[in-house]
Amino acid sequence: MSSGIVIGIIGIIILIGLIFAGVNIGIALMAVGFFGYAIVVNSKAAISVLCTVPAAQASSYSMMVVPLFILMGNFAYRARMSEGLYDCCKKWLNRIPGNLACATIVACAGFGAICGSTPATCATMGTIALPEMRKEGYDDKLSTGSVGVGGTLGILIPPSTPMILYAVLTSCSVGAMFAAGVLPGIVLALLCVFTVVFLCKTHEGYAPPTKKVTWKDRFLSLKGLIRVVILFGVVLGGMFTGWFSVAQCSAVGAFLALILMIPGGTFNWKTIVDGLKECVRTFSMTFLIIIGASVFSSFLTVTNIPMTLASSIGGLNVSKYLILVLITLVYLALGMIMDALPMMMLTVPIFYPVIMELGFSPIWFGIYNVLLMCLCSITPPVGICCFVIKGMNKDLSLGTIYRGCLPFIITIFVMIVLLAAIPQIATIIPHLLGMI
Repeated sequence: MSSGIVIGIIGIIILIGLIFAGVNIGIALMAVGFFGYAIVVNSKAAISVLCTVPAAQASSYSMMVVPLFILMGNFAYRARMSEGLYDCCKKWLNRIPGNLACATIVACAGFGAICGSTPATCATMGTIALPEMRKEGYDDKLSTGSVGVGGTLGILIPPSTPMILYAVLTSCSVGAMFAAGVLPGIVLALLCVFTVVFLCKTHEGYAPPTKKVTWKDRFLSLKGLIRVVILFGVVLGGMFTGWFSVAQCSAVGAFLALILMIPGGTFNWKTIVDGLKECVRTFSMTFLIIIGASVFSSFLTVTNIPMTLASSIGGLNVSKYLILVLITLVYLALGMIMDALPMMMLTVPIFYPVIMELGFSPIWFGIYNVLLMCLCSITPPVGICCFVIKGMNKDLSLGTIYRGCLPFIITIFVMIVLLAAIPQIATIIPHLLGMI
């Protein structure tokens, strides 16, 4: 084993230790990457990497869309589109067992299409759905589980910040990543709805009997979808039809979300400033992580760990799907002790060359990666969605929330197997649109 590989392994161990110690993930990535590069090459080269990486990332075309999509999500949240969306879903799904839980999942999928953030989707829909489900007598495990898994859909259905970050790390097309996420997001949402129905059928008392809703009320509730459909249609429709580039779509989406605050009654100076402040705060954190990940990736490159791992695995006389299972197990183990975004930043530079060596589609692996992030978002003990729900409901124990998420963890596992067995689920739409 070469000295570079040994230094690289030590660097990865130190990085994981820093993350567990509570050091900011961006700073941890940057520090390990810088000092590791200095040891493997020299200090002047390390300083050069640290000087050039921020400018290179700031000038990246893909990076341009990140703050604008974050701003769009912040304005959409403050436009209060989620309330009308949830009301429409619960009325149209009223005859399905566990209709409020099903409506929560579908509404989360819809809100994820204009938000792109797991915690934001979980917090927004949880604020609306959890009190109503508890008032109607839903079991706490079912209500928290549906909100938790619904929140994960925020990053699987485009626009998605992790998809953009994956595209930046791997030089993939952001538009292709967005197109690839549509069908898996819909399929996972449907699987989660089926899970709710199954739980209500097999567990007496999980949900109260359904109530009748008139067709008039159903059609009247459609007005709650108007703003969501407008924003979703213009942004993704414009991008997929070629009317706008991805960067133009992000700008149009942010401006349109701002305008749509007017009919929501929230268009005022304070709301706009709060949205801008939150956008700056979120993007600053994200940009620091991206810079750190780029420096760390440069360090891994000079250690030859990714290339050595890829060539070694490529030379194994075993099925590529067995190797994929092993990679998945690594993700699952890390997901139980790390937050999803740091896990992605740590693993993609290592496993991406391996995936390419095995002949998998980079776009497919991007969706597979995001799906694993969805799983980690509700997996104990570091499931971000579970902590968001706990923060909104102090009287609920984390144990109750985790037990509620357990059936949906199995559902996401089923989706992972489906995506591995039928990769066209992720690739068919970008292929039809000529993006890959």
